[in-house]
Amino acid sequence: MAAPPAPSVSVIIPARNEADRIADTVAAARALPGVAEVIVVDDGSTDETAAVATSGGAIVARHARNQGKAKAMETGADKAGGDLLLFLDADLGATAAEAGALVEPVRQNLADMSIATFPALPGRSAGFGLVVRLSRWGIRRLTGRAPAAPLSGQRCITRAAFAAARPLAPGFGVETALTIDVLRAGFRVVEIPTRMHHRVTGNDWPSRRHRARQLLHVTRALLPRLLRRRG
Repeated sequence: MAAPPAPSVSVIIPARNEADRIADTVAAARALPGVAEVIVVDDGSTDETAAVATSGGAIVARHARNQGKAKAMETGADKAGGDLLLFLDADLGATAAEAGALVEPVRQNLADMSIATFPALPGRSAGFGLVVRLSRWGIRRLTGRAPAAPLSGQRCITRAAFAAARPLAPGFGVETALTIDVLRAGFRVVEIPTRMHHRVTGNDWPSRRHRARQLLHVTRALLPRLLRRRG
């Protein structure tokens, strides 16, 4: 009897104003083993992200206005035809080639969701660390797990596990809530070390504002889940 075919993979890349990096990210994603399609969800970009992604061979879905990462992830998942969903950040560039390590445990039915950890980077600000610590604390409080990379957007997930987490928490709370909801639904989650990296957030005013929004969104994702547990 012939072995069943290996699960196919749809890569989903939420992107906003990433014209300078999206071509390399798409090229690396298309070269991953078992990838059937690469879908870039252009979330209201004002640059040439969509055109560059299309030229690189990606399927492009466009939001006329910015709707946030969670909505982009859901749009990509609804458009995808693969058995497994591989979410990647648009600014990974060539390091997206490391994402094959995320697919294998899910493809081999050893996990229902895999999450990439990144090499430690010097110079991370206290603000970024605060968001990570809050996310990790919330996940541990609600699931007993303390992930190394609670905010990592690089994830391979089965359709069943993804469906259990919908609707996704909005904004930058999406990864924290996704981990909590998948674990609490009884699915298996693993973290995989990789050498991926993306744009480092600086310490200027826009970067601080970005981290403040992250903190707010993670808090908003955690509060209703903590309250439901107490209730």
